[in-house]
Amino acid sequence: MIKNKRASFDYMFLKTYSAGIKLSGSEARFIRSGWASLTDSYCYFIEGELFVKGLSVHQGTKNMDHEPERPKKLLLKRKELKDLQKGLDKGITIVPIKVVEINGKFKLEIALAKGKKEYDKRETIKARDAEREKNRELSKL
Repeated sequence: MIKNKRASFDYMFLKTYSAGIKLSGSEARFIRSGWASLTDSYCYFIEGELFVKGLSVHQGTKNMDHEPERPKKLLLKRKELKDLQKGLDKGITIVPIKVVEINGKFKLEIALAKGKKEYDKRETIKARDAEREKNRELSKL
């Protein structure tokens, strides 16, 4: 599983979706072995179809028959695509959260997200620190 750790810090997730990814064989092999990154990735529409850019699948030393930074098509139902398109019209962005493998197929979890302000980020840090402190106290008992 490949996660976009920065996304939960920078965005508030409003609604999540699970989308299939159209991959080549070598891309699937390298994602399965953990050679991928979601850093600085985003989703966008071209002619009613959703693509993800920035999902980089690193090339190994052998069988390099794919382009690491190529945009990958996401597979969603028509109704879900319309919902996402409406969200973009309201000034909300589509952020990739993580890539998971389910029954040999790769799914990209995406979310309609709204950017956090600086004070929201500070609140997130405070909540995380409080949770960490609470866990430390429980582990001492």
